[in-house]
Order: sequence, then C-alpha cells, then structure tokens
Amino acid sequence: MKVIWFFCLVLVVLLWGGAARAGVLGDRISSFPNWDSKPPIAVAKGDLVYPDWMGGHWNVASTLVDLAAPLAPNIVTPGFEKNRQYLQQPVLFAVRFQPEKNIGLISNLTSKKAPKIVADRAFNGLNIAKAYLGDSGVLSVKVDPNNPNRQITILKGSRQLISIVTSRGTETPNTREFVSTEISQQVFRGETDIYLNEVETTTAYRVIGSGENGGSASKKIEADQVTAIYLSPQDPDYFAAGGHPVALYRYRLELLPGE
Repeated sequence: MKVIWFFCLVLVVLLWGGAARAGVLGDRISSFPNWDSKPPIAVAKGDLVYPDWMGGHWNVASTLVDLAAPLAPNIVTPGFEKNRQYLQQPVLFAVRFQPEKNIGLISNLTSKKAPKIVADRAFNGLNIAKAYLGDSGVLSVKVDPNNPNRQITILKGSRQLISIVTSRGTETPNTREFVSTEISQQVFRGETDIYLNEVETTTAYRVIGSGENGGSASKKIEADQVTAIYLSPQDPDYFAAGGHPVALYRYRLELLPGE
C-alpha cells in the first residue's frame, strides 16, 4: 500500500538527523528500534526554527535503511511489509530552508534580529510527495497561512491528507549539530474511508565541511532520521498498543547544495 507509506513519511516534511551525541532526543536516535513511548516534548508553538547553516536550497538523497514493527505479529500497520521494497533504494528530491516570512505587524526586514530559518513546508512537501507518488499522484500541498503547523496534501482521486504538528522539541549539542522532534496528528480522507494515526519524527542534523555559517558550496549535511507511527485513540488496537509505536522507519539522508 504505497500511499500509506507516503502518509507515514511526507507530512513531517524534512526533519533530518546526523549523529546526535547528547540529550534525550538524540538518545532516541541511537536507541532505535527500542522505543517504548513518545518523548517528553512541549506543545508546538510557531514554526520549527533551524540553525543558520540549514538555510538555502538542497538536493536530497533519502534512503530507508531499516524498519521495525515492535508489536508484530499482533499489531502491524497497513503496508508495513510492502514498504520493505524501499530498503536501500535512494529517493531524490529538492528542498529549501529560508528566512521566516513576516508574521503579524512586525517585519523581519525592520527587526534588529536576523530572520529565523524555517522550512518551506509547501515546497518541500510537494517535492517529497512527487518523488514517492509521481508527478500525477499529488495535486498540491498547502500550508495554513495563519498556522505553519497545519498542512493539507491533495492527492489524486479525491483524497487528502491533513497533518497538524501538535508537539515539538529541539536540542543543540554543539554549533555543528541540531536535533529536533515533531509529533503530528494525521488524517487521511479517501473516497470511502478515513485513516488516522500519529507520527513522530526525531532527527539530528550535522553540517560537514566548510561554511558552518552558511554559503559554501563545499558544505553538506548528513542525516539520520527515525519516523515512528502511533495508533490514534479511534483505532481498535489503541489500548493494546499501550502507547508503544507500531512501526518505525529509519532513514539516512545526504543534503548537497542545490540551486
């Protein structure tokens, strides 16, 4: 079920990871696949802010390197076994991170503080979706102009995926590494059915090469990302899962400067 695979991946929209070495969130990466519950993170407010060295356009190679179903064979998410076909198969797409757009009455251009770097969620989400589903498989990705944490992906065949980031946490082990976690509620609406789940993406970023402060063509970012799928309270197996993730996907990513 290729579409379900897409639901579990795309709408957390580019939260990557390099080798995290300290902190609760970074420890989750190294403890894969032994995850027992969600991390202790706060309610999401505003957008996820990235280090300055994440700014710019990037060409990404994303590779699924491992997956696990911790509660199998009793509980397995739809499409999990079919997703094994993506192991060690790089998927290529472009993304960009840019200064946060003006919010409210205060302009970033007139502020004394430098504008914050955030993901272009609509651009990134559309490119990732097309990479997995093909150009005709996705019609559009829209982000709520009043809430960067709410996103809608319109798919072919009168289907849509609504994703809302509900909680978030970050860590900065040093100036060249950055760790983030976002948890999103996802609702897939098909022609005749509705599928709900909760998705956690815990990531750690590491910039390599020169250009720590941005702008160098020799700079690249390596990443290690874990996406966890949790059942929604509406699922009949919700209580049986006991708050444990029912599927885990681990990715390795390489980001090279693009245009």
